[in-house]
Amino acid sequence: MVYKNVYHLMQTKQTFMEGMTPMAKNDGCVFCDIVAGRAEAYRVFEDEKSLCILDINPFTKGHCLVISKRHVPWWYDLDEDEMLSLFRVARTVARKMVTAMSPQFVCMYARGRRIPHTHIFLIPSVRDDVLDRFFNALEKVQESPVDLAQLRVEKEMTGAAELLRNAGTNEG
Repeated sequence: MVYKNVYHLMQTKQTFMEGMTPMAKNDGCVFCDIVAGRAEAYRVFEDEKSLCILDINPFTKGHCLVISKRHVPWWYDLDEDEMLSLFRVARTVARKMVTAMSPQFVCMYARGRRIPHTHIFLIPSVRDDVLDRFFNALEKVQESPVDLAQLRVEKEMTGAAELLRNAGTNEG
């Protein structure tokens, strides 16, 4: 099945999940379905631990998602080999984008709130496209407000750096 748009995906997922028990609901993950071959996708590149597909709601031509083949909600919870694979596949596909499409840059960011399965966005971008305009607006917000300006004060920067350096991790 190819999902036509996000509404179709959510409608299909809702219908699929309605009769399921709470324990079985993880089986309704669209990315797990794609990895398992139960749902169609426009596959671009893969290795043994990661898969790159075209996003069905692209910001620009060639907008891709790199997903882990194992269901893990957040990229920082992947094991070391999975994390290396995810970013290696992202770099490989970004280089393919540069060769094939000549963007000014390839934007990469991780998200997972709407679909809680590790995925990295790779978006080829050029000056004044939707992504460039979004980040330009975001940077203006970031540079403007007094509350955010306070975060640039050396005391705040030093405190944040120290807090992060001294934090433990959830690694075994």
